[in-house]
Amino acid sequence: MRFQFPYVRAGQVVGLLGGSFDPPHEGHAHITREALKRFDLDQVWWLVSPGNPLKDHGPAPMMQRLQAAQDVITHPNVTITDLETHLGSPYTAETVHHLKRLYPGVHFVWLMGADNLAQFHHWQNWQSIMENIPIAVIARAGQRLGARRSVAARTYRQFRLTGRKVRLLGRAIAPAWAYQNVPLVDLSSSDIRASGAWVSEPKSE
Repeated sequence: MRFQFPYVRAGQVVGLLGGSFDPPHEGHAHITREALKRFDLDQVWWLVSPGNPLKDHGPAPMMQRLQAAQDVITHPNVTITDLETHLGSPYTAETVHHLKRLYPGVHFVWLMGADNLAQFHHWQNWQSIMENIPIAVIARAGQRLGARRSVAARTYRQFRLTGRKVRLLGRAIAPAWAYQNVPLVDLSSSDIRASGAWVSEPKSE
């Protein structure tokens, strides 16, 4: 099975869902399907990262996570990719910079759960991310109030799109962001790991 760099035509709108996916689960698939509909996206790419710089422990081996992600969602407009490994970009700001250079004419949107917006100001160069790519925030259980009061939401409140304008996010000029409440699937990778349902294979690297 081949991962790496997906194909996309100039002019299309691509949602980027980044994370360690350790493990991937139906919650990831749910927000992906909702994002495709609500933000009028042509594609969504799952960016399975080498590791999360904000976490102390390393994730399961890359191939295990890629294969598991492929099992979780089968959709003609969703691509599973390990391109961050090939780009050598552990941070989102670097990934965004590289993708805009590699795919001129493509409109990218960064997808995140509301829990990530709540702590977004801790990400490296978070303001650069906000000012270089539109951001779609999808509400998750227990995080709505914290996300709306977050540093990022308050700092960029005048750039939030609401109502029917949300569907225009993909072609908006950054900074631009939107917040959408969706029917929730209350799952998390950390809970699945804690339950013992996700067993990492030995690392072969």
